[in-house]
Amino acid sequence: MIRALLAGALLTAAALVPTTAPATAAPAADTPVSRNGQLHVCGVKLCNQNNQPVQLRGMSTHGIQWYSSCIKTASLDALAYDWKADILRISMYVQEGGYETNPRKFTDMVHGYIEEATKRGMYALVDWHQLDPGDPNANLSKAKTFFTEIADRHKGKNNIIYDIANEPNGVSWAGIKSYAEQMVPVIRAKDADGVIFVGTHGWASLGVSDGRTEADVVNNPVRATNLMYTFHFYAASHKQEYLDALTRASSKIPIFVTEFGTQTYTGDGGNDFTWSQKYLDFLNSRQIGWTNWNFSDDFRSGAVFKQGTCAGSNFTGTSVLKPAGVWIRERIRNR
Repeated sequence: MIRALLAGALLTAAALVPTTAPATAAPAADTPVSRNGQLHVCGVKLCNQNNQPVQLRGMSTHGIQWYSSCIKTASLDALAYDWKADILRISMYVQEGGYETNPRKFTDMVHGYIEEATKRGMYALVDWHQLDPGDPNANLSKAKTFFTEIADRHKGKNNIIYDIANEPNGVSWAGIKSYAEQMVPVIRAKDADGVIFVGTHGWASLGVSDGRTEADVVNNPVRATNLMYTFHFYAASHKQEYLDALTRASSKIPIFVTEFGTQTYTGDGGNDFTWSQKYLDFLNSRQIGWTNWNFSDDFRSGAVFKQGTCAGSNFTGTSVLKPAGVWIRERIRNR
């Protein structure tokens, strides 16, 4: 999984997303949200307004404290209309120069990104990107404040998904469950029907990275409805043991892959497209949605854009993409 990143090597652009209308509009009646409407959990699937299972595919931003320059009108137009993505994961770090340094600024940034996803007909996945400390209970008070405002402001929309804990680590599943059961009522008090995600232990590995198994979650699920569990993998690092855990768990509990890469868990190194395709074939077979890490021009191989792309205005096509970007774009576009 993505551990703490080297902030000093990253960009520090902090501009908010432009609020102007997209330059190239998709037909209003033919967007992911117009087709599927308000989502809900039905059994172990994510389902649309017609109670049909739906598999969302899209991208995760990098940390918005570092790479806001990559989330603007031109790039979001490309994601929605060229890549044909269903979902934008808005990755707001809590620490590492993120939310805790300026709650007002980062909450407003998330509001802006939600509006940008909404006007393009994409789902907006609000990612409380807690990472270090790994116990989500350490940020419980901050999370309550943040999600209360987000849910209250956007409760009338039908495209909001809440991810209340990114990659819990160094904490038991029981501790994560306790956190979730305190957070769900906070969101439900404002938004009665929004889908909520919660990370599993071991950096969202269903416990595998902690030497545990999915049985911890399966045998002791969160007492809440309309909730899914998240799983992360990096194909060059996480192979059969991780895929086996995902295979077993996804037949028993609802799962969404909110982060994965074709490289190692650092988001860097060579691409393992063979194992990446094994994972995606399985996710397709189970209609499990996913967002790829990450929609930026960071120097690492897991960032889809070539370095320097975000300073410009051209994000369409493959000429601006690294190999991982070419591969991921193709798999979002082709259903």
